[in-house]
Amino acid sequence: MAIYEARCRQVQQLLAEQGVDALLVWPSSDLIYLQGYPARPRPRLTLLVVPVDEQPIAVVPVLEAMRLDSLPERFFRAIAWEETDDPVQRTVAALGGRGRRAATIAVSDQLWGGFLLRFQAALPSARFVSAGPIMRALRIRKSPDEVELLREAGRRQDRALERLLESSMLGRPEIEVAQRYVDYRRQEGLEVEKLGTFGAGPGGASPHQLVGPRPIQPGDSVVIDGSATYRHYYADSTRTVCAGQSDAELRTIYAVVQEAQEAAVRAVRPGVTAESVDAVAREIIERAGYGDRFIHRTGHGIGLDVHEDPYIVRGNSTVLEPGMAFSIEPGIYLPGRFGVRIEDIVVVTDSGAERLNHLPRELRSVA
Repeated sequence: MAIYEARCRQVQQLLAEQGVDALLVWPSSDLIYLQGYPARPRPRLTLLVVPVDEQPIAVVPVLEAMRLDSLPERFFRAIAWEETDDPVQRTVAALGGRGRRAATIAVSDQLWGGFLLRFQAALPSARFVSAGPIMRALRIRKSPDEVELLREAGRRQDRALERLLESSMLGRPEIEVAQRYVDYRRQEGLEVEKLGTFGAGPGGASPHQLVGPRPIQPGDSVVIDGSATYRHYYADSTRTVCAGQSDAELRTIYAVVQEAQEAAVRAVRPGVTAESVDAVAREIIERAGYGDRFIHRTGHGIGLDVHEDPYIVRGNSTVLEPGMAFSIEPGIYLPGRFGVRIEDIVVVTDSGAERLNHLPRELRSVA
């Protein structure tokens, strides 16, 4: 059975178990997962309809219908709607009798509100629920093929970051160096849509710092974060380096973050909870006196989205299982001064964790 047919069959099994009549999938990572179709959200409705007991249906604008022919393992029949058609009504018609009774329909979390309101008006007897839990159950554990795509994405990102660290940074504007990192990743065959987080000196104290024109100065810590995709699967990593010579305070804080990251990775194994891994990293940083300066979760899941389940955070009792992939990225941030973060992607194995990023994690000085 082809991969996309198998995934749709799994969805239908979950729909049946949960008493859901159909799933409506908006252009998103879920659509890529189920059919390999990287459509973008647009005002012209594109939707995958997965009935509980029939072949899926792709509802697409006629001007994009030819794109479907390029999909190698498509498992759906297509309905192409004309410019003068009402695509919501075409979708309702595709649902058949399910749309005329008190059906339960799961919809993508990403579905635009305007379209959801139109579907609710067109199907007043239907009950609409989130498709999030259904898709989460399928996607939270990666298959061996998915893990290999994550590995390859990580390898390519590592090579690009090493090239950046070997290049000149001192005196260069942050935005120039950040753009260089984008270029290197693209040269490694990764797709990059944005500059990412790049902060030197005081800018590094903001975990989501917007890249600016400030020149990188001697002694600055430089937090280099960025995501990119390889065949739709994400790489994400962070290294903090020092421009020139580091001082004692930076070395001390860096050592705390490095210890926290190493300990959290060692804590990853099947059967432990996501929040327990977060607690390991957090306890080390709190013990060092910087607990109030660790201001985000320890990690986030990764795959077809850069942020997805499972989240490594206090309050998440999800039990880790082999195939789950996520970041481990503790950090300490001193407002107005500098920040330190170290991030690697890991995959849960039968006995622990496999790192997908392999650049050295020791504090490094760059020119």
